[in-house]
Amino acid sequence: MSAARPPPLAGVTVVDLSQIYNGPYATFLLAQAGANVIKVEPLTGEHLRRRSAVGGAALPFAMLNANKSPVTLNLKSERGRELLLQMAMRADVLVENFAPGVMDRLGLGWEQLRAANPRLIYASSSGFGSSGPNRDFPAMDLTVQAMSGVMSVTGFEDRPPVKAGPALCDFFAGTHLYGAITTALYEREKTKTGRRVEVSMQEAVYPSLASNLGLYFSSGGKVPLRTGNRHGGLAESPYNVYPTADGWIAILCAGEEQWRALTRVMGRPELAQDPRFVELATRVKHLDEVDAAVTAFTRTQGKGRLFEILAGAHIPCAPVRDLEEVVNDVHLHQRGFLQWIDHPVLGRIVVPNSPLRFMDTPLTPHVPSKKLGADNRNVYGEWLGLPPEVISELEKQGVISGMEQ
Repeated sequence: MSAARPPPLAGVTVVDLSQIYNGPYATFLLAQAGANVIKVEPLTGEHLRRRSAVGGAALPFAMLNANKSPVTLNLKSERGRELLLQMAMRADVLVENFAPGVMDRLGLGWEQLRAANPRLIYASSSGFGSSGPNRDFPAMDLTVQAMSGVMSVTGFEDRPPVKAGPALCDFFAGTHLYGAITTALYEREKTKTGRRVEVSMQEAVYPSLASNLGLYFSSGGKVPLRTGNRHGGLAESPYNVYPTADGWIAILCAGEEQWRALTRVMGRPELAQDPRFVELATRVKHLDEVDAAVTAFTRTQGKGRLFEILAGAHIPCAPVRDLEEVVNDVHLHQRGFLQWIDHPVLGRIVVPNSPLRFMDTPLTPHVPSKKLGADNRNVYGEWLGLPPEVISELEKQGVISGMEQ
């Protein structure tokens, strides 16, 4: 058995100015990979922390801000901007997802920080990027779903477009931002020089439209773009969510052997020889008939038992599960991705680890998200080297705050 190795980003220090989902997910992945992430928030806390006063926003904050060291800093004050510059001089990475131009107006943009620390990786993410005619459009996941085409292909042909349930654009961008940062860190090992990297939410989500774009171009743009639960390119059959006696089940056949196996499970092996269904091209031409045949079988079965039967026959399928089933998923808990913790503020909750696994390195132990400004004295005192009396004076001046919430 191999000896345990340290996490790959051990020793990397990240100054994290990001907020809500996009940037914080990138820095969560960095923290789970071993980086020391210092979360810099305004004196009243970042937007997602403040949302905690309304309903269920506290859990997303706890999910995305584990294993980070939170500090407060007033960037509207000259002394606050000086402190951030000092932090950037000591850091390896700085991450922000403000609107383009905000950091430049503060005098803390790429050019200023690069001059202070040529080894710094400066990472930013925004809805549409730092250039182009749309750069200054306000961007949230909902608006980027609308602008990017995601909303237009979600839902059913005869109904209005709807947003995708998850915050796809935020998290796709956060994942890409993590990739850009680690790529730049790799380059810096060779060149000893940092660089600026950025990710646009719209650009990060565009490749996920691949199937829908295939349908669009193959039809000359005339085919309706919303395909419901069918394949986005209408290029697979069967491929749908089918009713069962007690819920729903997703089934698809990616090849002829899987289709033949499905017909045998259905007790309808003759369908595999039916000229309408004998190969993929003919099945796609007869989508409604295929779905009707599959539905006639699935609606007589319980979704759990049907899943066992189909999976046993190597047919891609899955029961449609609700969130209670997902957060209690035995598989995810046994792998250590999900775990129950006793959060100091939220109580007993389920939190995720990173999806990234580094073999021979144990999963990073979960340190619950902390109260606002909890690490002010550790970061400004021990890391930045400010004496206690200076920290106290900064608190009195409103440059930092020991506020907890």
